[in-house]
Amino acid sequence: MNSRSQKLGFLLLALTLTVGLIVPSALAKGKTFTGTVSDSMCGVKHAMPGDAAGCTRACVSKGSKYALVVDDKVYILDTTDKAALDTLDKQAGAKATVTGTEKDNTITVSSVKAAQ
Repeated sequence: MNSRSQKLGFLLLALTLTVGLIVPSALAKGKTFTGTVSDSMCGVKHAMPGDAAGCTRACVSKGSKYALVVDDKVYILDTTDKAALDTLDKQAGAKATVTGTEKDNTITVSSVKAAQ
């Protein structure tokens, strides 16, 4: 192998490793979802009488997880972050924008805010 081939091979290897490191970190930042804050037990339709916010808060207080309803799809929201949980409580029954990574209909929450 000559010197030029070795340099080219090394350059290709370095490029492959760089792309391999950059792409997963970009994907880890997640995707943005906008929908209505609900809970995992009720999903789209709330079972308790009254408004959606009250039902969501009651179900979450009994152990249900927050969920985000986007069109007709229900995503379970996974977070232990106090600020995110406080925002979800405030937005119960209302629109919110959640950023996170989704797998198997569960979003691991990076951030949450009231939808614009």
